Amino acid sequence: MKPWHAQDRHVVRLDWGPGAAEELTAYAVAAGSPVCAVVVDVLSFTTCVSVAVDAGTRVHPYRWRDDSAPAFAEGLGATLARGRSETRVEGGVSLSPSSIRAAGPLADLVLPSPNGSTTTAVLAGAGADVVAASLRNRTAVAAWLVDWLDASRRSHGPASQPAVLVVPAGERWPDGSLRPAVEDLWGAGAVVAALARLLEHRGGPLLLSPEAEAVGAAWLAVEDRIGDALHACASGRELVEQGWPDDVAVAAELDASSVVPVLTDGAYTAHRG
Repeated sequence: MKPWHAQDRHVVRLDWGPGAAEELTAYAVAAGSPVCAVVVDVLSFTTCVSVAVDAGTRVHPYRWRDDSAPAFAEGLGATLARGRSETRVEGGVSLSPSSIRAAGPLADLVLPSPNGSTTTAVLAGAGADVVAASLRNRTAVAAWLVDWLDASRRSHGPASQPAVLVVPAGERWPDGSLRPAVEDLWGAGAVVAALARLLEHRGGPLLLSPEAEAVGAAWLAVEDRIGDALHACASGRELVEQGWPDDVAVAAELDASSVVPVLTDGAYTAHRG
């Protein structure tokens, strides 16, 4: 990766999906920078994670449709989330925040996901600390990131240049290529805007990369009507028309949670922002 693609002049950086996330993280780590990566998958992985950790559940992200997932969940004594269509008749937990909320207390949940779980695994493997952000916890995540930046500078020294990498996970087209999803752009922008407000007096002109600044501006355009915007966007319409309107409503619960899901020993666990 070249420096201009790495956004290495800036503290807060942004790029889409697992491929770019892995490259930016590896570049920063190789340069000696501690990295905290923020996964954003509003409809629905990181919203599911937020709802689950609010209830005290440990969430184990897992590769999508990996045949080893049932055995992995059984070994943990965990509940395995299934596909939405599988639970429509039989009930149970799926990649649906409303199903997780309805399930009640769960100690451990294995949550396969085609985008958020994969991005989480890639970022952790590349050497980043990883947190899961959604609209529900964006202010709490921003506050946690401020503490992380301060702690990183203390532990690594002022020359370490810690980096925050915000990663909107996006969706996939049928051919497997990345579909940038506007709900993840808004979610990423919500975190960036909250972080910029907290750091505005000490961030300096190079706090936000232009890429991060752009998603922050996109968020400001919809923050006063985010519920309507989520229902109207392509992914929101897909869920509503397939019979999952409650999942869109849960995703729109702006700042409903003060809990930050931090990846610890392979599982998202609850921390306070």
